[in-house]
Amino acid sequence: MSVRILSEADAPVVTEILCEAFYDYPVMGWVLADSGTEYDRLLSRMIGYFVAARVFRGEPLLGVDHDGGLGAAAILSSSDGPPSPPEMAVERDAVWRDLGPQALARYEAFGDAFEKLLVSGSHLHLNMIGTRSECRGMGYGGLIMEYVHSMSEKDPASRGVSLTTEDPANVPFYERYGYEITGHARVSPEVETWVFFRPDSP
Repeated sequence: MSVRILSEADAPVVTEILCEAFYDYPVMGWVLADSGTEYDRLLSRMIGYFVAARVFRGEPLLGVDHDGGLGAAAILSSSDGPPSPPEMAVERDAVWRDLGPQALARYEAFGDAFEKLLVSGSHLHLNMIGTRSECRGMGYGGLIMEYVHSMSEKDPASRGVSLTTEDPANVPFYERYGYEITGHARVSPEVETWVFFRPDSP
């Protein structure tokens, strides 16, 4: 059982896994509050864009194999990553036209709150991580996190790993992996966010 770097061809499966993992996640439900019966499609559209953004920028998609397929996946970016190509802006605009102006306004409000809490200095950022329901409790998420920590420690330009959560139940989980809360904000009555940072080992 090991983590591997995935290819662009794996992006649809990564999107599928992350949609399942984040289906009831607070910020997703808040951003897509007006979606009604379109929730599943629009969730896939939004998370699909987050995954595509990593592909556009040449940043890693990570996965753990399980029973002939992927059991867990994550997307990763760098604070010093490459500039976004024009194609990414075209896709972003298309996605938000589909999701609608109210969803975009809520997402931008979340982004504004998060931007004020950004970790400074060069580091890796674990954007999203999730496992299939049948794989939960098998340690796949922890395996990916340890892999990301190793990536950061091997990268002379990175001083650690950051991540965020909008689920208070996740706070002690990340703390067990050596993360410390560096910021916290209430985005709306329904959503709050915590920013974490784990410095590389000396």
